[in-house]
Amino acid sequence: MFKSVCNLTILSKMRPLVLFDFHGVPMIQRFTTNWEKIQNFQARPDDILIATYPKAGTTWVSYILDLLYFGQTSPERQTSIPLSERVPFLELTVSPTNSGVDKAENITTSPRLIKTHFPVQFVPKSFWEQNCKIIYVARNAKDNMVSFFHFDRMALTQPDPGDWSSYFKRFLEGKLLYGSWYDHVNGWWKKKQTDNKIHYMFYEDMIEDTGHEIDKLCGFLGLSLSVEEKKRISGGVQFDNMKRNNMVNYSTSQVMDFKISPFMRKGKVGDWKNHFTVAQNEEFDEDYKQTMKNSPLKFHWEV
Repeated sequence: MFKSVCNLTILSKMRPLVLFDFHGVPMIQRFTTNWEKIQNFQARPDDILIATYPKAGTTWVSYILDLLYFGQTSPERQTSIPLSERVPFLELTVSPTNSGVDKAENITTSPRLIKTHFPVQFVPKSFWEQNCKIIYVARNAKDNMVSFFHFDRMALTQPDPGDWSSYFKRFLEGKLLYGSWYDHVNGWWKKKQTDNKIHYMFYEDMIEDTGHEIDKLCGFLGLSLSVEEKKRISGGVQFDNMKRNNMVNYSTSQVMDFKISPFMRKGKVGDWKNHFTVAQNEEFDEDYKQTMKNSPLKFHWEV
């Protein structure tokens, strides 16, 4: 315990101080230092890429996919291997010998499940060349902002988020890690219009009817589920069950301070109401109206 507390204290002092512009997107070194290796990653035709803006349902969909493909054939992995190892984070580089690319290349099961927070223009070209299936999850910007804020508070490898008021401003300006939420969700939506290998999902739809969204996902993937399998998976991926699951909830992570906030916090639609002031909500709505006026995307702000 003492060693763990000391590690967290050291990490908190080593947070990245600032973001830097990387090909037009605010980034930090641990996601760009391995850039050539990331871009040269060799995807396979049956790879499945999970893409999201941070804190938009990445872990949720990763777990659904892992259960769909391996829940019955390799049940032991559910209790012995953290989800972060089963579904590697493509652009993450911890050290020269510990990176998401290395972990993805070392996966022995098929299909390989890989996750990323990259905007669409950063995805390695081999995913497109191999016609890989890609699942994108979008979450309404208000809840996404709140969730990202609390994650940045507890993830000691992220830049310090500062106070909520300044964070709110930087979100609207697109000055957070991975850049503008607007650019991210719209960029992937635009790509989907010309690529039928992209399945575009909404976090709020998953909250409202998880089973129906799993059905649609299976249709996209060409999978067939029995009634019993669907019930088992739908139950297993409910938020409270995932929050208690130590192989899913990141409680094994050495770089997150759960005394500040849990990794899996609330998993609800509409929590933004507990954070936005009336003035902030009005400012956000006006910004959203102007920025999204030409976008066909529609989000639910409460369910």
